[in-house]
Order: sequence, then C-alpha cells, then structure tokens
Amino acid sequence: MAAIEDEAELRAVIGSPTELVQSKIAGRLNDLTRQFIERSPFVCIATASPHGGLDVSPRGDPAGFVRILDERTLFLPERPGNKLADTLTNLLADDRIALLFLIPGVGDTFRVNGRAVLARDETLLAECAVDGKVPKLGILVTVEEAYTQCSKALIRSDLWNPDRHIERTELPSSGEIMRSLNDPAFDAEQYDRERAERYARREGLY
Repeated sequence: MAAIEDEAELRAVIGSPTELVQSKIAGRLNDLTRQFIERSPFVCIATASPHGGLDVSPRGDPAGFVRILDERTLFLPERPGNKLADTLTNLLADDRIALLFLIPGVGDTFRVNGRAVLARDETLLAECAVDGKVPKLGILVTVEEAYTQCSKALIRSDLWNPDRHIERTELPSSGEIMRSLNDPAFDAEQYDRERAERYARREGLY
C-alpha cells in the first residue's frame, strides 16, 4: 500500500483549507461561540501521556457543566470514575489538552485546544456541586484555539437519528467483556446486574 509521507503529498490529494476556514480559528471565545459550551452536556477530552501514548476520555453532566470563567479560561469538574485517571495523570506530565463539545440534535461541534492544570479551588468546586456532592478537583483550561467544526461527520453518521439507535443488548455487556479478558469463571451476569442497580440509585455518579 502506498503511504503518504509528507504534507506536500497530502495537500496534492486533499487540497488546502480556504482563507474563510482558516479565519474561523480564534484564540478566545466570544458571545456567540461560548453558547456551544454552555449548551453542551457532553465533551470528549484528548491528552497525551509522557510515554507517547494518547487518550480520549468522555465527560458528561447537565448542560453548562463546563464553566466559562472568561473568554480564555474554562473549568471542568472532575467526577468519580474508574480511578485509572488517564486524563489527569497525562496532564501532570504534558499540559496540552483538546476538547470536542457535542450538543444533542445539533450537527456542528465545537473544538477547543489549549493548556490545562489540575485545580482544587474551593469556590469553583463548590459551584460545580450536583446532588449535594462537591467534586474533589477540576481541570482549568487556558484556551489557545476555539472554533466550530462543520456538520459533515454527524450528517454522514446520522448520529442523532433515533431510528438508527442500537439496542444495548445487541452488544456484549461490560460483564461479558470483563469475563473474556480476565477469568472464564467471572460472574458477568452478577457484575452487570449490580452495576445497573448502582446506576439506578445514581450511586457513584457524583
């Protein structure tokens, strides 16, 4: 298979962005673009590890959970997870971060690239409480690039069309995957049942 090995060869195949496209990349938010963050309940976070690995991690909460402190500063509360903490440990070694915001039903996405630090500001964290639970820390992001991404990917995927949604039962359960990776005797059914019960009680979400 012929591999493309430099940007000149790549540009010969796909072309270059127009001046209009290039001009949409801003170094800060404004009154219009900030609405994509304020209305988003879901963001994917990309970070890099010191060993050369990459990570993309989802974050979700009620819309507006990513707080806009000013036109160049965002704050994301960190909720309980599986404690692998890939995003957090990566940021300790490499402060680069990329965010992709999605809004249900909307084709355009919003991208932010910048630098981040882990923060434990009591005032900011208190304002991020949900169900009376205050997060232990958050991610403070300095915006370097901010811009909308066109709808083509979501149009092609038909992502928001409920007629294309897949029943969860058509895919292997988390318990079944755990059993396949670890121990044939692992009780996948019990694991799935207990996890569903915890989620139904909203246990561990905050």
